[in-house]
Amino acid sequence: MKKATRIVAYSIVLICCCVGASVITTKLVNKNNDKVVYVSEQGAPYTTLSQASMPSAGRNQPVDLTEAAEKTVHGVVHIKSTIKSRTQTYQEVPDIIEQFMFGARPRQRQYQSQPQVGYGSGVILTTDGYIVTNNHVIENADEIQVTLNDNRVFNATLVGADSNTDLALIKIEGDEFPVVPMGNSDDLKLGEWVLAVGNPFNLTSSVTAGVVSAKSRKIGIYEGGESIESFIQTDAAINMGNSGGALVNVRGELVGINAALESPTGTYAGYGFAIPTTIVKKVVADLKEYGTVQRAMLGIMGGDVLQMRQDERNKNIDFGDVIDGVYVSDVVDGGGALAAGIRQGDIITAINGKKVKTMNELQETIVQYRPGDKVTVTLLRDKKEKKFDVELKNSRGNTDIVKEADMEVLGATFQDVSDQTRRQLNIGYGVQVESVKNGLMKDAGIQKGFIILKINNRQIRTAQEIEQIYKEAASSPDQVLFISGVYPSGRRANYAISLSDD
Repeated sequence: MKKATRIVAYSIVLICCCVGASVITTKLVNKNNDKVVYVSEQGAPYTTLSQASMPSAGRNQPVDLTEAAEKTVHGVVHIKSTIKSRTQTYQEVPDIIEQFMFGARPRQRQYQSQPQVGYGSGVILTTDGYIVTNNHVIENADEIQVTLNDNRVFNATLVGADSNTDLALIKIEGDEFPVVPMGNSDDLKLGEWVLAVGNPFNLTSSVTAGVVSAKSRKIGIYEGGESIESFIQTDAAINMGNSGGALVNVRGELVGINAALESPTGTYAGYGFAIPTTIVKKVVADLKEYGTVQRAMLGIMGGDVLQMRQDERNKNIDFGDVIDGVYVSDVVDGGGALAAGIRQGDIITAINGKKVKTMNELQETIVQYRPGDKVTVTLLRDKKEKKFDVELKNSRGNTDIVKEADMEVLGATFQDVSDQTRRQLNIGYGVQVESVKNGLMKDAGIQKGFIILKINNRQIRTAQEIEQIYKEAASSPDQVLFISGVYPSGRRANYAISLSDD
């Protein structure tokens, strides 16, 4: 019998008006071949709405979830994000025959993009209007509109976004907004009842119930070596439009932000996934204070001991009787782990006394800290337990605060390329696009994650060099920035940005 294809689907809905008809498009990631499949459905989408998964039927149901629902439904909002139509410019490079035979040179081409409207959910965290949602709900949006449960409508501004955790922070103006109190996802237990609150299928104020099926799940939906996945898995129904909504416990406390669903159809079929509040709290705090995430790194590369034991290629490694933990396959030059004395072959079992069984759990723990923080790493070396005090560092190998380098006209923020990505792509320089807002880079088609290697044939090593080249070019009329680089997937790309006033 043929093995069924496993599909993981983002719960994101993109609705485009075309000849008066609505088109619902769901982004599905096929884990068997890593292809992106787009499934479109014409007409009314609501006929596929699933029934809520509720506690055992009858008058003697063991858990009363009505109080939790009432406490949280008012603090969950509906989000509409709009990407406007725009003219985009790109560089068309002639093939080798055109260049050789006719001396053809790169030409600028233009095309008109289609407007897009997406819907999702968000959770109000503070009475003065800070709202957390998924990055993929508001990504590249020109306008963000928030509708409260009492039908009040507000225009929102983007405070900051982090693609590595798929979280974003937006703000509406006002006071005395209803909030969902923050809980601790670490306290969740398997089998514990939870509610998913959001706006599936663009329906407002929907509540579904289920239990915690697993914790620290990695399902491989985010690209990039620095992406962090440590999901809470639940069988509470999560559908398209639930993205960015609340996962709450029976006390009505926020324990996760709903982000994805696993399904062969793109709608709920058994499992949903939420980002735990252990990650949410730190990311939101950083976005609010700095505009970008202060990401701490332990400075190791490795894998789960249990998985590595099952791999024939690791038969020469002596794991002893250890099953749980993270095997250190390498330490990063300039990282905190190397400085503290951690070395290849060590097996990390705990951080600050908290046990870590997998790399996912290790990442979820480290992401809660900032560069400069110190943690105690418990590990096994030669079957003996040892402890090391490690000062965490950022991707640059220091403990400095990483400030958002935002060039208003270019409309992008930049970050250093991690050592791991440099090694994977075999590049010695470059600056990575961390986020793209309204501006010239977005108009040219440049997407987040793109690593700029050269601008006008000059190697790029820092964000300051990008700014300097832009300022030099802008001082002369009719200048064009020819940008070349590579995406983390390895795909090379070239873009042309016209600085003409036309």
